[in-house]
Amino acid sequence: MVASSNIVINYSYEEIPDLSGKYALVTGANQGLGYSTTLGLVSHGAHVTMACRTEAKANEAIEQLHKDVAERYPHSNAAAQIAQGHRLPLEFLQLDLNDLKKTQESAQEFLSRGLPLHILVNNSGLGGAAWGLSADGIENHFAVNHLGHFVFTNALLDRLKESQPSRIVVVSSMAYQRLPEDDSFDISKINDQTVGKPMTRYGRSKLANILFSNALARRLSGSEVRVNSIHPGLVDTHMARAAVTSSDEETKALFAHIPKESFLTPDQGALTQLYVATSPDIVKNDIRGRFFVPIAVEQGLNSKALDVNLQEQLWAYSEKIVKEKIQK
Repeated sequence: MVASSNIVINYSYEEIPDLSGKYALVTGANQGLGYSTTLGLVSHGAHVTMACRTEAKANEAIEQLHKDVAERYPHSNAAAQIAQGHRLPLEFLQLDLNDLKKTQESAQEFLSRGLPLHILVNNSGLGGAAWGLSADGIENHFAVNHLGHFVFTNALLDRLKESQPSRIVVVSSMAYQRLPEDDSFDISKINDQTVGKPMTRYGRSKLANILFSNALARRLSGSEVRVNSIHPGLVDTHMARAAVTSSDEETKALFAHIPKESFLTPDQGALTQLYVATSPDIVKNDIRGRFFVPIAVEQGLNSKALDVNLQEQLWAYSEKIVKEKIQK
């Protein structure tokens, strides 16, 4: 598939700078956008920790990454390492964002390895799923997409500060706009099954991603840790393909009528998060607390996403829930 003709391309894999000496961590790195992001990073010299649910799938991805780097970037230093019989600097970290305590333990495991952290890409996510609760009894989209990354990021924050200049990329979605303007984003109704359908709940979690990103960027304004959020585009991933056959009629109808040629490939979709993660522009122009759409185009946010009071309400609520669930 090719990118839709109306997509502006402002970044390419060829523009990714040399990342030798940089340490990155990508959640959901074994497939889709996460895999393509990892490929872009490791092929340009970065050491990448792949935070995934299962080691077997991570190991499969690691083997495929060696093949893809050798075939697609034959003139890179990474390919030369492979040709000399060396392994790429890729390692597995078990991460289950569905369980907050396990998520915190995963962050502690990473910290125990003593590695710096220059790039954190919060990529993993759940979309269009049927109603369900996480291991902590929280609506599953909100738990995995927001709270899990909230815990993970905050647990790694001191390491990111120690490693600065560093970056945090929060993968959100234009689905954040699916909440009606008159929806107050009532946090007290997160677990109310009668409020919203799967895509609305997904959109709520994606709004939470942006609210968190902007609140965190504000807290880090005096540092060299830069936080930005992105929308990768409509991408041909497992999540999108599952939506086409969803048991929810609204979700199925939303995706079923989209022409295949409108979808980006995972490699194309990953370019926006790779731009925010690697482009010299981010430091040169001190870009933080911004939102980007494909490919590497800054876009303004609606009033709900920019609401500082809402950002702080979500932050306080998240801290409260995390404290209750992790210390129970």
